[in-house]
Amino acid sequence: MKCVDDFRLRLGGRELVPIMIGGMGVDISTAELALEAARLGGIGHISDAMIKTVSDRHYDTKFVSGKQKRYKHNVANVDKSEVKFDLADVAEATRLHVQSTMEAKRGDGLIFINCMEKLTMNAPKETLRVRLTAAMDAGIDGITLAAGLHLGSFSLIEDHPRFKDVKLGIIVSSLRALQLFLRKSARTGRLPDYVVVEGPLAGGHLGFDPADWMNHDLHVIAAEILDWLRQEKLAIPVIPAGGIFTGTDASGYLEAGAAAVQVATRFTVAKECGLPAEVQQEYFKAGEDDIEVNSISPTGYPMRMLKNSPAIGSGIRPNCEAYGYLLDSSGRCAYIDAYYRQVAAHPGQKNIQVWDKTCLCTHMRNFDCWTCGHYTYRLKDTSRRLADGSYQLLTAEHIFRDYQFSKDGSIALPD
Repeated sequence: MKCVDDFRLRLGGRELVPIMIGGMGVDISTAELALEAARLGGIGHISDAMIKTVSDRHYDTKFVSGKQKRYKHNVANVDKSEVKFDLADVAEATRLHVQSTMEAKRGDGLIFINCMEKLTMNAPKETLRVRLTAAMDAGIDGITLAAGLHLGSFSLIEDHPRFKDVKLGIIVSSLRALQLFLRKSARTGRLPDYVVVEGPLAGGHLGFDPADWMNHDLHVIAAEILDWLRQEKLAIPVIPAGGIFTGTDASGYLEAGAAAVQVATRFTVAKECGLPAEVQQEYFKAGEDDIEVNSISPTGYPMRMLKNSPAIGSGIRPNCEAYGYLLDSSGRCAYIDAYYRQVAAHPGQKNIQVWDKTCLCTHMRNFDCWTCGHYTYRLKDTSRRLADGSYQLLTAEHIFRDYQFSKDGSIALPD
């Protein structure tokens, strides 16, 4: 039986260990986690989700408070259309995070950044262009286009001097989505360097209809895409993601023709992960019945998370003046509508609850929205329970090596 280390991902003339750690925001996929993946010869992701918050946290900037001061007068206003991001601040926050990470990189692997189209930021095209170009300017190895079809994303950066040089990939959950992306991007004369095929067992937002996500299967979707690419004679590496919990799971996809695998859930309990230690223990303790797929995300995508997440039912006031990453081009967000409906229904009530949507910006910033993969309930089987009842945190290297070398469905426990 083969293991993951028997395969190599060939990307732009380089050979890599075929393990990619997914880009978990906000600041869950930290620079430290991505750097470990690169040091070990694979691919690590950082995320540009709420990049100004990440910059303030790590680089002593004051982007969030500065924006909040500019729009303080608008806090009680339902209309958020005037709340705009300073694009120079967005570019500088991105540059700081990417450049700092790239300067620290060691080893033969690569560092990519995950860039979500659904972060529309009250100016979808303009803010997306700035985020992409700033990451390239700062020297990122690659960009994974996520959370959206990205039909116009290549055209936003086709004039950039690194457009042909930087590795560009797209996350899709169906062959149709990939075909649409390739058709719309064809005029730029550039194919994606890789395609991440994300199935219904992935963590966080899912690229499926809320009513039928459970009717899809990653093996089927990946095989369909691989077959179509062969028929079209398109040599684009395919990277399955979502529910790949062991090295044996991973090697099964590699033997079926995948170029690599993307994994994330097991790295949520790594020491290098950005989740607070107390939240990591919630992940360890979770049972299968403690995980749900709901529709509370303002993006419209279904989202998998722990049922006891503090974000569920929270009626916190929208803080778009400080954040506002999900405001559409008209300054609207589904949570704002849901919040003010509840305010109107309960006049004078100090604390309200909002069950149908959540303020994703504030709760992700505070690590209160506990998104997770389907197999989070198996994390307890990857570690050891300590005398105080808590579980031992793992190193990213331990988890990476277990994926790389394990066989027969085994999982190596920490020393």
